[in-house]
Amino acid sequence: MDNYNILMNNLDELNLKRFKDNLDTYLDMIATGTKTALDSLYELTQMEMDFRKEQAITGCVKVANFPYLKEINEFDFSFQPSLDKKLIMDLMTLRFLEKAENIIFCGTPGVGKTNLAVSIGIEAAKRRHCVYFISFQDLISQLKKASNENRLEARIKFFCRYKLLIIDELGYQKMDVDSANLFFNLIAKRYEKLSTIITTNSPFSKWADIFQEPVLTNALLDRLLHHCTVVNINGPSYRLKDQMQFLSEDN
Repeated sequence: MDNYNILMNNLDELNLKRFKDNLDTYLDMIATGTKTALDSLYELTQMEMDFRKEQAITGCVKVANFPYLKEINEFDFSFQPSLDKKLIMDLMTLRFLEKAENIIFCGTPGVGKTNLAVSIGIEAAKRRHCVYFISFQDLISQLKKASNENRLEARIKFFCRYKLLIIDELGYQKMDVDSANLFFNLIAKRYEKLSTIITTNSPFSKWADIFQEPVLTNALLDRLLHHCTVVNINGPSYRLKDQMQFLSEDN
């Protein structure tokens, strides 16, 4: 077997896919003097590194369990004039992650809370932070199931593996005391160590009604709000945007 075929086999063995796919092109450029051997090796290795970085980013985003992929450049700030764009763009720098701070998005349904949380989550995943997205109801369901099966500690450890945990739609229904305690235990474990983003349609004054335990609610809010950015969104629903535009054109 000649050296060329041996080299191609070696590239397969080393899983250098981009290097192998582009090798012939660069060998031709070296032969014609268009590229030096050194420049070719540099560009081929850089191409491979970029490809692996893309794969890692794709993997991080996939593991995060986002309900959809919508980045911040797709968010229509003009539709929500009450929203401080500078604040959101500062959160997009992810400085809050290094300080283990939280974010809570508050507002009525459809104003863009989940979209913003997902956008921040995607940015974190693209920078190869461990991120996980879950609805509040699914979270409570998993914690209750784990508790009933005597593996609660392991499940809480699972959720504490993530540098950023996004909990969506807190407040749509009341909870029993056991569920409230399970949620508090998770938040307490993450407190001052890891960041949590929560979206909610309920003002903090109503949280005692949701958790049905005033003392626990105060303790929960104390931990969530101690190092936290609260973003209140007061505006129309994005889900009704197209219908509103249609009605405006119709008139």
